[in-house]
Amino acid sequence: MRRTSRKKRSTLANRAIAASAALILGGGGLLAVNVYASAGEGPSGSPPTRTQNAGRPLSTIDCPEAVNGLPEVPDQARGEVDRELAAMDTQITDAYRQFADRKEQMARDPGLAENAVLGPLRGKRAASLDRIGIAIGRVAERPQGLESLAGCSLRADDDQGQGQDRDQGRDPGDREPGDQDPGQGEDPGQDPGDQEPGDQDPGQGEDPGLGRGGNGPEAADFVDIRSVRPDADKPRKRRGASRGSFTTDCGRNENGKFNPDNVIVAPGVSNGAHHMHDYVGNQANDAFASDDDLADGATTCRNQGDRSTYYWPVLRLQNGQDEDDVDADGGGRDQNVGEIQTPSRVTLRFVGSPVGRVTAMPRFLRIITGDAKAFTNGDANANASWSCTGFEDRQVKDKYPICPEGSQVVRTFAFQNCWDGQNTDSANHRTHVAFAQDDGRCPRGFRAVPQLVQRIVYDVPPGPGFAVDSFPEQLHKPITDHGDFINVFDERLMRNMVRCINDGRRCR
Repeated sequence: MRRTSRKKRSTLANRAIAASAALILGGGGLLAVNVYASAGEGPSGSPPTRTQNAGRPLSTIDCPEAVNGLPEVPDQARGEVDRELAAMDTQITDAYRQFADRKEQMARDPGLAENAVLGPLRGKRAASLDRIGIAIGRVAERPQGLESLAGCSLRADDDQGQGQDRDQGRDPGDREPGDQDPGQGEDPGQDPGDQEPGDQDPGQGEDPGLGRGGNGPEAADFVDIRSVRPDADKPRKRRGASRGSFTTDCGRNENGKFNPDNVIVAPGVSNGAHHMHDYVGNQANDAFASDDDLADGATTCRNQGDRSTYYWPVLRLQNGQDEDDVDADGGGRDQNVGEIQTPSRVTLRFVGSPVGRVTAMPRFLRIITGDAKAFTNGDANANASWSCTGFEDRQVKDKYPICPEGSQVVRTFAFQNCWDGQNTDSANHRTHVAFAQDDGRCPRGFRAVPQLVQRIVYDVPPGPGFAVDSFPEQLHKPITDHGDFINVFDERLMRNMVRCINDGRRCR
């Protein structure tokens, strides 16, 4: 979470504002549903980031992100709260399946969505929120107003066909993730060298139903990388900057370690992610792994002093080929289908601060970068960048790139680089770490640590035929891409990393 460039979060009462019932055009008929403001993580006082779009076919379920409306969760209640939050994710997944299976029928029957999907979902969420309140209330003051987070709505895919590129032309290894592109507002459809002004982006106007099961991706989710404006700006590093780097080689997941768990967000919950993850590094990582399990786990990293775990959603070809998980949780049961692609290259590089020295990360520090629910939450925490080899001065956040022949797809995550000096995790898994401010300094009370920059390259056929796994209701949008990291470096190797970065050397 960036603490200095964004206003404070919305208050609990503002996170789920009920509006009157509205008539929404849905795939051939008028559909009466309850409309709620989208519970994004945008600034307080600003309009909701993702609301209903009248006149567009309804495509997904939009619910408030409950974890963002909670107070600080006491450690004694953390396990029970995490399990209930994971259960709420499953409730949305199940409701989305019902909606997707009966979308046309709901378009013809105005009351069906409310009676069969939204009403029951609201009731289940209210019960989970009540249990969360009870769990916190046993050890601290019980939070009030949690019931306002129960409401959900049906919404359209308001990005379809609009071709919005929020983040073009930055180098994710050097610039702060989420910074506004200096060229934003210019026509992203104009190719400075290869495309005539006004030419349509590749894929626009094609059949939008690229994904199987009707839940994406769409043609509008892709952009020809050659039509993205390059960014020539490079941030200046001040005197005293830590200019070194440390690269760890942990392979490409050649051994095929996958699971749909997330031990950070949903510890102890099988299929807590509802999508499949690639894993490199620590091989003990699953939903039930403790810190001791990770400390003792085998690693794919060449240097055995790095038993860290690095994981991200798999990328699949939308080519009609099924994997072994077609009938499994996280795979076909959660509408993640297609041929899983093993990366052609994975680079895990730790870099320094542009304004000073870095200090060691604590062992078992957990960092999530990006937001797996950015499509419905809004893009405040979105942080993946997409590009193509040979074109990495052109970066996009909310589109998949279409690469020229001979160029490969690149996805990059630059993780948070400031730590609060105390906690290895937090209740929302964000507030114990932060991005540096625009001047390169960490927010007050935070200290600079080595920044993980993760670069993953894929050799996929040119064209709009791939997508990352996602929660089903997130429709495989590229903006939902995210990465997870747990630091399990031994103390000696971490000291070597810090010394290398601060001394300005490049170490492997």
